[in-house]
Amino acid sequence: MTKLSDTQLVILSAAAQREDRNVLPLPGSLRGGAAAKVVSALLSRALIAETTSDTQTKADAALNRIWRNDADGRAILLHITDAGLAAIGVEPEGGDSELTGADEVPSTEASQHAPAETDPAPKARTPRTGTKQAKLIEMLRAESGATIDEIVAATGWQPHTVRGAFAGALKKKLGLEVTSEKVEGRGRVYKLPAA
Repeated sequence: MTKLSDTQLVILSAAAQREDRNVLPLPGSLRGGAAAKVVSALLSRALIAETTSDTQTKADAALNRIWRNDADGRAILLHITDAGLAAIGVEPEGGDSELTGADEVPSTEASQHAPAETDPAPKARTPRTGTKQAKLIEMLRAESGATIDEIVAATGWQPHTVRGAFAGALKKKLGLEVTSEKVEGRGRVYKLPAA
């Protein structure tokens, strides 16, 4: 399994949740040389890829949706790859390795306005077996459930990554509702309904 920093996990998780799989915008605290260093590390490991679009839209630091421009002025976007999805335990949709929206420049209007009042229901996906995500689901479906500390010990994830997986991969991507209850002697125990 690929070892990732917390920042890399946040970036890849956010990209996996975007419909167009765009890595940008990066977290607000990540700018300049630090942003270039993290992106360079992800590019060198093929967890993200640069995609040249046909448009001449200029990279704008304020909007943070286009990574850079090539010598011809075309916009270069950053997209998460299948390897990047696998590194965070997410299976690519449809099994193909095509980048969605690779030739389209992300809309700046959509990022400036609030989301629509009625968001579509999450698409149900099936996790691959043998992944950390599958282990997480198995632990949560056990009769006794699991605590954050138990999940951290089994997966090697940080506690905030486990909580992010509850909200992102399980709830948004798989449509699963994680419940919790306080159990004396164990603390807060999280569960999924049995399959």
